Amino acid sequence: MGHRSSRIAIASLIFALLLGASAQAQTTQRQPDPRVADLVQAGKVRVGLFPPQYVKDPVAGELKSVWVETARALAAHIGVQVVLLECPTPPKVVECLKAGECDVVFLPFDKRAANVGDFSAPFIQFEYTLLVPSGSSIRSVADADRTGVRIAAVRNHASTVTLSRILKQAKLVYAETPDLTFDLLRSGNADVMASTRNALLEFSTQLSGSRLLEGHYGANLNRVVVPKGHAERLAYINEFVEEAKASGLLQKAIDRAGPRGVTVAPPGDSK
Repeated sequence: MGHRSSRIAIASLIFALLLGASAQAQTTQRQPDPRVADLVQAGKVRVGLFPPQYVKDPVAGELKSVWVETARALAAHIGVQVVLLECPTPPKVVECLKAGECDVVFLPFDKRAANVGDFSAPFIQFEYTLLVPSGSSIRSVADADRTGVRIAAVRNHASTVTLSRILKQAKLVYAETPDLTFDLLRSGNADVMASTRNALLEFSTQLSGSRLLEGHYGANLNRVVVPKGHAERLAYINEFVEEAKASGLLQKAIDRAGPRGVTVAPPGDSK
């Protein structure tokens, strides 16, 4: 009985040690990455979005797009809930970041957020081009840059900023949102609409006979932007971005949620 009792005691000790080791391992796994500990403590990541970075289901109210999918994937990677904040325009999303009401936003690398945020490597990209109505003789950006041509454009959008730098004769006609900009073209108050290829592909289905130019006048490399002073959060997000590109996560998000015309950005910190 003594030997049997010893064996039982040893077995019990080993079991207790294994159980303790397992519990310790689980505790270690649950430890948040210190670079995003503030987000883990808050239990959420607030992501600012503006049209056309999302499409909203008119019935369910659910948001859909690769930006939305990326926001959800980032939140899951951190282990927190995602809070999607709808902003009407790019300047408003920058204000959200500056006011500390957004933890991350998605923007190209430009001066709109340079003073208030820091940029990750790009995660997706899409071209800037033009949409013309049926019967238009415009076949290229150069064709559109003529005296008397009115180009509808979203005020302060990256595609508009890029186009304004290269136009010499055509006139830009502004609206505050993509939908209102498209209305300028559809109503005949503009001859052309400028935007991202993905946005214009969607609008082209609403204007019979319209077409997108095959060429483009620039490209948008979208990045994750964090408030200045959060270098560790940025490093964490950069790792997430490269993993998402390499693993196929982003391509699957594009395939699942769109929009059309968007592609995965190349690896690294492309300019």
